[in-house]
Amino acid sequence: MDSQLSVVRDDGKEGRVRPPADPATLVHRDLLGGDWWRRIPAFAEVDEATFLDHRWQMKNTITRPEKLLAAVSGLASEAFLKDAAEGFRRAPMAVRVSPYMLSLIDWERPYEDPIRRQFIPTESTRLPDHPKLTFDSLGEQGDAPVPGLTHRYPDKALFLALDTCPVYCRFCTRSYAVGPDQEMVEKVSLKASPKRWEDIFAYVASRPELEDIVISGGDSWNLRASQIETLGDRLLGIPHVRRMRFASKGPAVMPQKVLSDDDWFRALVEVVKKGRAFGKDVMLHTHFNHPNEITEITRRAMQRLFSEGVHIRNQTVLQRGVNDDAQTQVLLARRCAWVNVHPYYVYQHDLVKGVEELRTTVATALELEKQVRGSTAGFNTPTFVVDAPGGGGKRDIHSYEHYDRTTGVSVYTAPSVKPGRFFLYFDPIDALPAEGQARWADRAQHQAMIDEALAAAGA
Repeated sequence: MDSQLSVVRDDGKEGRVRPPADPATLVHRDLLGGDWWRRIPAFAEVDEATFLDHRWQMKNTITRPEKLLAAVSGLASEAFLKDAAEGFRRAPMAVRVSPYMLSLIDWERPYEDPIRRQFIPTESTRLPDHPKLTFDSLGEQGDAPVPGLTHRYPDKALFLALDTCPVYCRFCTRSYAVGPDQEMVEKVSLKASPKRWEDIFAYVASRPELEDIVISGGDSWNLRASQIETLGDRLLGIPHVRRMRFASKGPAVMPQKVLSDDDWFRALVEVVKKGRAFGKDVMLHTHFNHPNEITEITRRAMQRLFSEGVHIRNQTVLQRGVNDDAQTQVLLARRCAWVNVHPYYVYQHDLVKGVEELRTTVATALELEKQVRGSTAGFNTPTFVVDAPGGGGKRDIHSYEHYDRTTGVSVYTAPSVKPGRFFLYFDPIDALPAEGQARWADRAQHQAMIDEALAAAGA
């Protein structure tokens, strides 16, 4: 039904005007403030100045399952705590949760909470891995001419500067390298060593086609100020490097660093300003997955960056039970924009082991893309993509050559990245119709389903 109203303008002609906005559509501006963290018993006596200190956040970041569960004892049920303890035992990622993140979880409803689902596993919700899952599903190591540098796209490379983060996400696509070894995986070492960095600088300098360098890891939030300066000086000093992007989940999980680590903040700002003086673009890419991650502290941190000319883009990972509905995605996009963070990508969840209950179908992403587009300005509307498994790079979610919603097999091509190859994505089996689930239950059918999809794509 048309909700617009007819009006007669001053020139006597009829015009159309939208009715007044429903206040409920403006909730993206309502940011959590106050001292909400005091509801956690372990933080009940923590004042604002302490909570905003990045050193306190780092010192009190929880890195042992038993310590995390003890911090919320009395808030969450004993049944949940036991469930989470067993979940940690079998998880591919170690536990590392900041006090900031811990305090944002609704501990009265932990199973449903979107932040808890991202950082704290539960054994009861665990699903069997899809048989086609691998630890390095994007094939980053295969496209690495030197350790820690992935050169896949013609003019862009990914510089994995270190292997630690301020928090560890369960769904990390680099669970093959990030964090300490776990029961189910021995990690590849990508420590921030000067020798390894020198090899990367030399490679980038030797390849004049490389204009765009993404600095990730691990997480650039964990780099020292001197390391930020080194990366900026060395990469901006290479004439053909025109763009740099520091990738970090830090603004979402520890925004206090921007407000209280002045050395790190000034180092980043100076690299941005130096880049601008050279006519080069330096940006910060971050990683908000849910509107609840954006608080009044976030706004203050993003404003400090924005006031110094640091532009920020957001990359979201689509996750079941976290952000796989249109209302959440629209609210996230608008709330990011409200704090001067541009929504950039929504990624189809990578084929990561140990987190099958977080993956969604490609069909889910297709529908969300339709719902989100038009809800806000185009430059604040994220593009929904799948990072094609096996090294095809990012493809628009709807650009598949073939998608079978029964078997959950989608086929993508990447003509500018790896021409002549097909790349396969697999929907989670439990989300398929009964016929598809039955075929995946029969190992003899696995290759047949793949062959059918490839034949259809080729046709």
